[in-house]
Amino acid sequence: MMIRKPAGRPLGDTEYLLEQWGWWRLDGAGLPIYASPSFALMQQAVPQPAASKNYCITDDWALAIDNAVARLAARDQQMGDIIWLYYGAKWPMVRVGKHYGLSEGKARELARAGAAWVDCAVSEMRQVA
Repeated sequence: MMIRKPAGRPLGDTEYLLEQWGWWRLDGAGLPIYASPSFALMQQAVPQPAASKNYCITDDWALAIDNAVARLAARDQQMGDIIWLYYGAKWPMVRVGKHYGLSEGKARELARAGAAWVDCAVSEMRQVA
């Protein structure tokens, strides 16, 4: 199994952003996980231990990556889903490949192509920053 260390390769920055976006997405991005307003008030009254976040991405960048992945999925469903499952749901690439009936290598190839597409989609934001 390959360890996720994309920073030293071409497109490493974008793959790193996708990795961080996946952790941001799994964190819930500030969405409440309860349904009752009374329970929400009770939760706010009791101090909650803050879980340390193991990712570092701003909400602006995370939303830009989220938007780019959604646009990619609308343009090429399979490639967008592979990006979503690998980076967003943290599936291993072998599982992603089996889900689509592809080899791990072909799934990695599609993930790299999707990361390149996301890189182009967020390049304007990178120039502004």
